[in-house]
Amino acid sequence: MKRFSLLCALCVLCGSAPAAETRDLLLIAGQSNAVGYDAKPSDLPADDADKQVMFWFRAGDPPPDEHDTTSGGKWLTALQAQPKGTPMEKGKMARQYGNFSGAAGGFGPEMGFARALFAKEKKPLAVVKAAWSGTGMAQDWNPADAGPGGSCYRALVAETKAALAAAKAQGITLRPRALAWVQGESDANATSAPRYTQALGDMIAALRKDLNAPQLIALVAVNTQFGGGKNAFMPKIVEAQQALAAKDPRCAYVDTAGATIANSAHWDSAGTLDVGRRFAEVLLKFEGTPNAK
Repeated sequence: MKRFSLLCALCVLCGSAPAAETRDLLLIAGQSNAVGYDAKPSDLPADDADKQVMFWFRAGDPPPDEHDTTSGGKWLTALQAQPKGTPMEKGKMARQYGNFSGAAGGFGPEMGFARALFAKEKKPLAVVKAAWSGTGMAQDWNPADAGPGGSCYRALVAETKAALAAAKAQGITLRPRALAWVQGESDANATSAPRYTQALGDMIAALRKDLNAPQLIALVAVNTQFGGGKNAFMPKIVEAQQALAAKDPRCAYVDTAGATIANSAHWDSAGTLDVGRRFAEVLLKFEGTPNAK
């Protein structure tokens, strides 16, 4: 009886503990069209849904370093375009592109993806974005490479784990729901294209294991218009992504054909938003099928 009274007194003095919250977590990763290199913040229409989305990001040019644009290693309380950061001078060193083409920064498919899901489900979300321009599977995203070849993969895992831990400290449990993967343009060549299905499949398998998220849905896409129709290996990358989707029961291909472009490499602002909405549509359709249960 005395123990019960003491507990009651402590509750009065300290107040009730905040109720636990659970949110779905969306991961955005890949190369420049995941970064949103040519998507301009000034073209981004306002949406109240952004206030319902926690946001954590790190993006830029390879390798992941202090020149990236980041959320400061913490959760932002709303989804938003990202600043340019402090990139190295474009062209000064290999693989340095300036993070975004414009001084105001940019945004990726995360905007259309999270907005479309919230509009449909009316549930608060969390987004972690980790993307670097001009990156390929073997030289950047290889989970078996402890050196430079796995640097982007390791950064994706590290950022996600840090974000999960930070959310937990705030009383929020995040459930990894889906990965939106936008990459493959750098692998559209004679050497990498034949290996793409295996390489991407290995990375996704490793990510599920490293995040302890075996049910993570992988949504895979690429800018099908990359190269302006002159790159003979782009259809091979599309076929490779489709083959992986047919092989992996927790994977779906997202067709980006017809998304508007800024140039032969990147989607423009409207195209980037459109692709994000396509991710949401495919995810909802996939989750509604028997194999997703």
